[in-house]
Amino acid sequence: MENRTATRGWNFKENKKLVSASGLTVRSVLNKLMSCVDPADTRPVIPLGHGDPSSFPCFRTTPIAEDAISDALHSATFNGYPSTVGILPARRAVAEYLSQDLPFNLSPDDIYLTIGCNQAIEVLLSALACPNSNILLPTPGFPYYEAWALFTHIEIRHFNLLPEKEWEMDLNAVESLADENTVAMVIINPGNPCGNIYTDQHLKKVAETARKLGILVIADEVYAHLAFGSKPFVPMGIFGSIAPVITLGSISKRWIVPGCRLGWLVTNDPNGILKEHGVIDSINGYLNISSDPPTFIQGAIPQILQKTKDDFFSKIVNMLREGADICYDRIKDVPCITCPSKPEGSMFVMVKLHLNLLKDIEDDLDFCLKLAKEESLIILPGVAVGLKNWLRITFACEPSYLEDGFQRLNSFYQRHAKKQ
Repeated sequence: MENRTATRGWNFKENKKLVSASGLTVRSVLNKLMSCVDPADTRPVIPLGHGDPSSFPCFRTTPIAEDAISDALHSATFNGYPSTVGILPARRAVAEYLSQDLPFNLSPDDIYLTIGCNQAIEVLLSALACPNSNILLPTPGFPYYEAWALFTHIEIRHFNLLPEKEWEMDLNAVESLADENTVAMVIINPGNPCGNIYTDQHLKKVAETARKLGILVIADEVYAHLAFGSKPFVPMGIFGSIAPVITLGSISKRWIVPGCRLGWLVTNDPNGILKEHGVIDSINGYLNISSDPPTFIQGAIPQILQKTKDDFFSKIVNMLREGADICYDRIKDVPCITCPSKPEGSMFVMVKLHLNLLKDIEDDLDFCLKLAKEESLIILPGVAVGLKNWLRITFACEPSYLEDGFQRLNSFYQRHAKKQ
């Protein structure tokens, strides 16, 4: 057959929105950092930029979860397609599990199962993406919200978290940013990337602000119950009677099984406001055209939620507390970084980078790229979570890795410190 050249040129091209949005994710930044690691460096890479401690033996999941997944898989009961919102036993189990911390009982109809918490974000933002809508996002925050808002054409407006107030939300800024097209604000508690825990008084003010503005609260609680400081974890759903709250969560962090990709989107709305305004129909509509979490993982959920013992949770929280203590103490030994408040939850801490003490370092991204190359140490630059010239450090790893990591960080500082 004759090989002919197209005369009109090709009609397809890149989706610039998708390319732009993907550049806003933590994963893309971590991949860039890993590509800078010197292959000639024989030392192990120290991963203090991730949110997945499952590769460390001390953070292995409970045998209850492993057995539940194995049992579900071998039962041959969960080989078919699930309902678009999730199978009923799994939704019932999630409803019962979350209702333990609420003043009202959730029903299975309030639960929508998703492929991890990331898909829950995709579902909800797609459901809210009406023409001219805007959403209020925290700075610093989890960049997946920004990426998906950009992709779904929702305008993004940022409010600050206040480091001098243990990263509380600037609710005055929230009020000033909102208008008649604002649909929601996002709160992440326990905090990613800040490691903070919000008090019930602050959460109530958040709900009251949302009611005043006529918007819903998106409560990202993927790190729920991973609290080890003076403040207990309080779910935002407690205040669902003040303003509608949609809670996002998963089994990824508390059970240390991020690879299972099982999350949930939950409506805390005893007044029925979300249904009245069509949000429930929009959520169902998106789920009808999207993929579902694996059925056998859903089948394991009742056993995982009902049978995991408290000693497993205590062990995870104690390890996180130990890691946070090491991290907070070692930060004090590196002059070019400071920490505004000790982390009390999640797996991260934000530290301020003092460029005036460094030479040949342009900004936080340059710092992290050179750190990866010279020390095989991966730390996430603050620009990846919206706060330039800060760093997000993970303490969810083996204590020996933390100690080694901070030794390398100090060596890097000594090499790049300005002469006094």
